[in-house]
Amino acid sequence: MGAAKRLVARVYGEVQGVSFRSFVAKKAWELGLTGFVRNETDGTVYLEAEGEEEKLEDLVAACREGNPYARIRDVRTELGETLKKFEGFTIA
Repeated sequence: MGAAKRLVARVYGEVQGVSFRSFVAKKAWELGLTGFVRNETDGTVYLEAEGEEEKLEDLVAACREGNPYARIRDVRTELGETLKKFEGFTIA
């Protein structure tokens, strides 16, 4: 079992209005991660997630691929120590 970490990510491209947040949340639930995903006013999608580092990497890989309707231009990530502040994974 890997060490718990905290991921902060911002996804750039055509990611709003294409069910991308639902796609991210479903993947996070499958991976057993906690956190949230939300649309930002600048057109990006922002997410924070906590869990095993390997599972966070899987979530980032899914974000880079996107769902069939999204057009991903870039995914910027930051990995840090877990804060253990989330219960479940939500769409904000």
